[in-house]
Amino acid sequence: MKKVLVTGAQGFIGKNLISYLVEHEVCGLDSEYLSFSDWKARLHSKLEEFHPDVVFHVGACAGTLEKRVNYMMIRNYESTKELVNWCKVYDVPFIYSSSAAAYGITKEHPSNLYGWSKYMAEDYVLLNNGVALRYFNVYGPGESHKGKMASVVYQAFLNHRTNGEAMGLFPKTPRRDFVYVEDVVSANLHAWENYRQLSGRYFEVGSGDARTFEEMMDILGISYFYRDIADIPEGYQFFTQSNKNKWMSGWEPCYDLKKGLSRYLEVLNEEFRETM
Repeated sequence: MKKVLVTGAQGFIGKNLISYLVEHEVCGLDSEYLSFSDWKARLHSKLEEFHPDVVFHVGACAGTLEKRVNYMMIRNYESTKELVNWCKVYDVPFIYSSSAAAYGITKEHPSNLYGWSKYMAEDYVLLNNGVALRYFNVYGPGESHKGKMASVVYQAFLNHRTNGEAMGLFPKTPRRDFVYVEDVVSANLHAWENYRQLSGRYFEVGSGDARTFEEMMDILGISYFYRDIADIPEGYQFFTQSNKNKWMSGWEPCYDLKKGLSRYLEVLNEEFRETM
């Protein structure tokens, strides 16, 4: 049994990851500590008290449209630095949840504050021999609390089941690499199991297939319409697709879009029935 620290433990990916760590002693850490002026001291106190054997740094401000610079950078950059520094002192594996937002619209640099915050934190992680995992568009059970930041799958399902509404999509047919959350969890566990061989590098975590939102709606059986082009936010990525050559050696996803959506629908329909 190992002692495992998971930040963002109450979040979407954090909860799913913890569900696969039942054989270990897990300490969940959420962002409440960042609301205190002495958050660094509180964080170090928690680390010294629990003294984890591995840190999965999943927690972050995930608001891609967030404009508050200090809010974003403290949560996504400064807190990461503090965790990395502690892990470096004690030679503790550090696995960082990064993002394909690091590629931006130019595929070279981020296009918004969120992307830059993840990109800069990732750079610090790699300089200190951690492992960074660049997630593409993650969907799956446990994201209902995310509101407008929940996946299009969840939003479309909710609108359709509760109001019978069609889903509003952006025009110009954007294509995204949609990755099921169980594949994200397996990537984290693989990174831990093979940490010494992987440290100091970033890897992509996706399905390897770019699909349209229209295809997703067709699989779900949900009608759609097109929103005004003015609704498309600045820096929006119209195409993302993970490169299989940038996946970790020995890891690959188990879910394509059809299989992932089928699995997710089973969960969503069950949850919906329980609330009726």
